[in-house]
Amino acid sequence: MINRIKFAIQGRSPRWAGVRAEYINMNPNCFACSSRDKLEVHHIKPFHSNPELELSQDNLVTLCRYCHLVLGHLKSFELENPLVIEWCNMLHTAREKQLCPTKL
Repeated sequence: MINRIKFAIQGRSPRWAGVRAEYINMNPNCFACSSRDKLEVHHIKPFHSNPELELSQDNLVTLCRYCHLVLGHLKSFELENPLVIEWCNMLHTAREKQLCPTKL
């Protein structure tokens, strides 16, 4: 209930809390670092400038709190990173190569 009130204050759809929970359930790891802790859902294209994409799963990515701030918002929630997916892919690929040296 508290989340619904918080999201309503932020101008979110009343369906956002459910969409967010469902998305994290289907994508339970940070897309960048694979963490399962402190997960958040990031809008690839900001919902405040693209309200029609707020609930679109094609516009969402699961990020841990740290990656959300650093990769999604360039260390300031007032900023946006249009390259968030590309940056996440690079980090994920680099991590995969480090963990699986046979893929080099």
